[in-house]
Amino acid sequence: MLTQREHTCRYCRVERTKLFLKGHKCLTDKCPVEKKPYPPGEHGRRRRRILGYGIQLREKQKIKRYYGMTEKQFLLFFKRADRKKGVTGEILLSMLERRLDNVVYITGFSHSRFHARQLITHGHFCINGKKATIPSMLVDKEDVVSFIEKSDKHEELNAIVESNKKKKIPSWLEVNFDEKNSKVLSYPTREDVTIPVEEHLIVELYSKV
Repeated sequence: MLTQREHTCRYCRVERTKLFLKGHKCLTDKCPVEKKPYPPGEHGRRRRRILGYGIQLREKQKIKRYYGMTEKQFLLFFKRADRKKGVTGEILLSMLERRLDNVVYITGFSHSRFHARQLITHGHFCINGKKATIPSMLVDKEDVVSFIEKSDKHEELNAIVESNKKKKIPSWLEVNFDEKNSKVLSYPTREDVTIPVEEHLIVELYSKV
């Protein structure tokens, strides 16, 4: 059976792109995608041509794994995005970026999105002073995400924040590393999504369901 560590690295190789599932490791030469830039398995080195439905499925699987979501969770987000006015694919990506676990990760308060989900469910964070324990909840404009008072003095968490002080923060967020909090300045745009994804393929995939 694959461990969490082996499994997440395997996902990156399947998608042939870094999904940043292991935090800092993904930025080093130890990243499996750097060592073996081909799918895992005995026939991984062989070139396999993917067409039509296969291409659309790969895009959906890539973005779903990037944000660490189950199929059911991802479908719910897509349906919510589809009900809103505007470009469905871009709205979907904006909503995914606003997930609390994603915000905790990209602001440098956790090692990875998986680690962020663990910290959130264990009650280490609050939004506007109120404890938040649901990783999938969406932050809104003017929301302030911070550690709860008890966790603010946690040595391990403080070390994570300290190590990420030089991390590049997207323009829609403002981070105060000394106060250990982040503020939502605006909604994220398509340009704020750094993973290479063609979201229109995901919309086309679900339009067939």
